[in-house]
Amino acid sequence: MTERLADLDTGISLAYDTFGDAQDPAVLLVMGLGCPMNWWRTEFCETLAAEGLFVIRYDNRDTGRSTRFDDRPVRRSQVAATFARRRRATPYALSDLADDAVGLLDALDLEQAHVVGQSMGGMVAQTVAVAHPGRVASLTSIMSTTGRRTVGWQHPRLASMLLAAPGPGEEGYVRRSLRSARAISSRRYGLPPEAVEVRARETYARGWSIQGTMRHMLAVMTQPDRTLPLGAVGVPTLVIHGTADPMVHVSGGRATAAAIPRSELLLVPDMAHEIPVALEGVFAAAIAGTARRSHAHAR
Repeated sequence: MTERLADLDTGISLAYDTFGDAQDPAVLLVMGLGCPMNWWRTEFCETLAAEGLFVIRYDNRDTGRSTRFDDRPVRRSQVAATFARRRRATPYALSDLADDAVGLLDALDLEQAHVVGQSMGGMVAQTVAVAHPGRVASLTSIMSTTGRRTVGWQHPRLASMLLAAPGPGEEGYVRRSLRSARAISSRRYGLPPEAVEVRARETYARGWSIQGTMRHMLAVMTQPDRTLPLGAVGVPTLVIHGTADPMVHVSGGRATAAAIPRSELLLVPDMAHEIPVALEGVFAAAIAGTARRSHAHAR
């Protein structure tokens, strides 16, 4: 595991690292809103690699050590207006994040990958499957949704938390992270506070930015409804969702599975907006099983 920078043809640089044998089928892990690649736990990546996959995780634009768009500042009033549909102009779109993912595959000279995304990353993964179908060998969408506003909604109490300014410096970000974890995680599966703090300090050290998070929010708020285009997705698909998710209601996972023909839906009782450490082995096996279905599908 060595972190590198991939320079895309668009002028954007993406930080990434890999696990496993480069000769194995590639799996591309796409992280969610405002979160760098360390939110895919190293142990989870190693478990996927042990399943016979070449694992790639990366920082989306505006996260971690990838290219920032600080020349496109965002105000909280702009986010609120976009949520209320009074404004549609955004620094970039969800489709641009999907193009970044494909650009990373190009930079790594990979024709295809098994694309796995969680939360906003699931939206990006779905968009790659719709817009670049030849690049996706299989699709796994975790705690995500189709872009239709009548499904996958967010609990109203979370809006102010997402837009709240963190306190000053690293300690302010750590306190914000602890509050967020309590709000979106479950009692059964949530990380203990000390693990949340470790992850928060790693995230802050990689260069967390409230501006980058708000730009991601605008991209999510203005995404199109993918329900109909998802009907054309022909690769094996796995949809994972928790029944107690307050960030993306379980209806989003159900709608995703209903939209994609022959997809498999794995609903996890009591799981909120998280990949439980206790279930990482289960999820890795399910993702690997979906990848194997894709090879049988291709024959």
